[in-house]
Amino acid sequence: MPRFSVIVPAYKVQAYLQDSLDSVLSQSYPDLELIAVDDCSPDACGSIIDAYAARDPRVTAVHLPHNVGLGPARNAGLARATGDYLIFLDSDDVLAPGALRAIDDRLKETGGPDVLVYDYARSYWTGETVRNQLSHRLHEDGPVSFRAEDRPALLGVLMVVWNKAYRREFVEREAFAFPPGYYEDTPWTAPVLLTAESVAVLDRVCVHYRQRRTGSIMTTESRRHFDVFDQYDRLFAFLAERPALDRWRPLLYRRMADHHARLLASRGRLPRGTRGEYFRRARAQLRRYRVRGAAPAAVPRLRHAVLRLGTHGIYRSLAAVRAGALRSGRRLRALGRALSKGMLLLHYRLQRMLPLRPDLAVFSAYWHGGYACNPAAIEEKVRELVPRVRTAWICGPEHEGTVPAQTRRLRPGTRAYWTALARATYLVTNVNFDRGLVKRPGQVLVQTQHGTPLKRVGLDLLDRPAATPTTDFAALLHGADQWDFLLSANRHSTLVWEKALPSAYTTLEYGYPRNDVFQRAGAGEVAELRERLGIAPGTTAILYAPTHRDYRRSRPVHLDFERVLRDLGPRFTILTRSHLTYGGGPLSEDVHPRLIDVSGHPSVEELCLASDALVTDYSSLMFDYASLDRPIVIHADDWEAYEAARGTYFDLRAQPPGAIARTEDELVDIFATGHWQGSRSAQLRSAFRARFCQYDDGHAAERVVRRVFLGQSTGLPEFVPLEDRRPAPAAPAGGPAAGAPAQRRGLRGFDRLTLD
Repeated sequence: MPRFSVIVPAYKVQAYLQDSLDSVLSQSYPDLELIAVDDCSPDACGSIIDAYAARDPRVTAVHLPHNVGLGPARNAGLARATGDYLIFLDSDDVLAPGALRAIDDRLKETGGPDVLVYDYARSYWTGETVRNQLSHRLHEDGPVSFRAEDRPALLGVLMVVWNKAYRREFVEREAFAFPPGYYEDTPWTAPVLLTAESVAVLDRVCVHYRQRRTGSIMTTESRRHFDVFDQYDRLFAFLAERPALDRWRPLLYRRMADHHARLLASRGRLPRGTRGEYFRRARAQLRRYRVRGAAPAAVPRLRHAVLRLGTHGIYRSLAAVRAGALRSGRRLRALGRALSKGMLLLHYRLQRMLPLRPDLAVFSAYWHGGYACNPAAIEEKVRELVPRVRTAWICGPEHEGTVPAQTRRLRPGTRAYWTALARATYLVTNVNFDRGLVKRPGQVLVQTQHGTPLKRVGLDLLDRPAATPTTDFAALLHGADQWDFLLSANRHSTLVWEKALPSAYTTLEYGYPRNDVFQRAGAGEVAELRERLGIAPGTTAILYAPTHRDYRRSRPVHLDFERVLRDLGPRFTILTRSHLTYGGGPLSEDVHPRLIDVSGHPSVEELCLASDALVTDYSSLMFDYASLDRPIVIHADDWEAYEAARGTYFDLRAQPPGAIARTEDELVDIFATGHWQGSRSAQLRSAFRARFCQYDDGHAAERVVRRVFLGQSTGLPEFVPLEDRRPAPAAPAGGPAAGAPAQRRGLRGFDRLTLD
């Protein structure tokens, strides 16, 4: 008997069905049966299902003789299910990697509840992925399992069947089944939750709910939307049969009223000329099931009252008035913003007429993010070496906690912000300042950049429209014309920047100030960082930090972390860091004690110090990490696509900083066999360091401050040769077992991968 029965009904979804089935069969938890139901689909769904059943014994193909609809098709799969738990998945949606493993772990933690509710994310056809806005209702605090009356807010989560796992014995005992028609989830979800003796939650995205541009019932105009009336009749008939559930009638009544209001307001669902009929039927149903205590607050109360007591004409009039009020409010707010912006620009112009302040320096990093990168290292050194200069940091309120207490905080767009930009003598950033900045004579602008370029940048992207479809090259050059100094980490960077962004700035080949800490930190600081991050003593910590993809709108799918950690064994921990362009969200929703999301950690340098090895794809972090002289592994699973879309300055495969893996299996092998820290990896890293780390000796920030802020062009700290440097030591090894995995699978071409 399998642990899970995954039921996937299919009808006219041939373009999406394979993704859905693959997402189930590729799960790291294999103890499942997949029941795929062909609802007499006129396209290739039936043959696709048969092909999967022929090559995987876990797949059961069910072909219905005629089209019955989503609910009865699920019933057909339910009748063949033998698993401990039932999971329903719509055939255009997908299970997230590692979802079944996480669900099984949570089921065990919570004692095998009747129902486990887990989270989902909407995946839009544009490539955007947005997590459920009510995910906070799935917090795992409190009792591990409970009844619905203990967590009534769960009934406010989207009323669907596919975000839950159901104990099959419970479903069979209560004889739950799906009705025909649209909105078949409505008379299933509430009865199941209200009847269950034990419910548990999993605060993890397990399903990606595809938001199709066409083809879903949400975008289909049909009279079948009137099926919703029958579904609510079934729901309230269920309540009538069970008087003990009467206390739920007000909540479900409000859900019904809201549902009718949304359908009336939706475009593209109700056919032309049917809204009046729908309104009358909704009014009759609301009157039929009206109960005391069902009225919500404020605006919904009025809407519900008109639905129940008024006419369609009154309802339309009130809806028009409300829409007009919203439009008027938007116009007033837009006018207010325009006036405010005009006043700020006038203030900025007036401030530019006043003298510069020679004792004021303004810093910013990553489009006004937190205290980080090269500007932060320079700001700290300014306070040490030039105490007469007052420093200010531009950041949003969410980042103010990262800024040192001695440094003034400036919020973007405020009067103080524009005053500082107008009056400061020194401006330091690793990206660009506000486009409205007018650089004054006497102001000194230092562009530190934020990485050694592997991928093409600036004017070198003119022939790469796929990578930069909206790049304003004139604006890029205008920004470069404002720079007085450009900081370079190595000769490679100097040659790239001077060609890709040519202007009259002075290049300072001083190394990267943010990497100074790699030469200063000691073993005690490394141990403290590891303890703070939750890295267990004696384990090998791998920092996994991939870059973004210009050729994709959506975030790429990365590793199956649960599977990688299982294969490597308990001596390994993975720190995952999402790229800044993805908004700082976690790389994975996997829940594992040795998987630590560090996307929100303010200092990537601290993460480097705490880790034993770096795994990345094409991120510039590899150049900084090489200064630590610790192992680097490149996971280049889409090099050809990346190079074709963005372009690179050299072939990373020919000149890598360590071992290269093209697949997840090869990546696991490199760590499982110890080659990540072998002699060949050390040779590759040594050559890479000699090329790209010649200036990162721990004194870069001092060189910048003495040259820019103190005007010293001679007497700067001499560069320390590579062989004389002593970067921060890695954590003590966990003994011979640290490299001994739970499972070893052989090299599969390691030498070829690193030498070609």
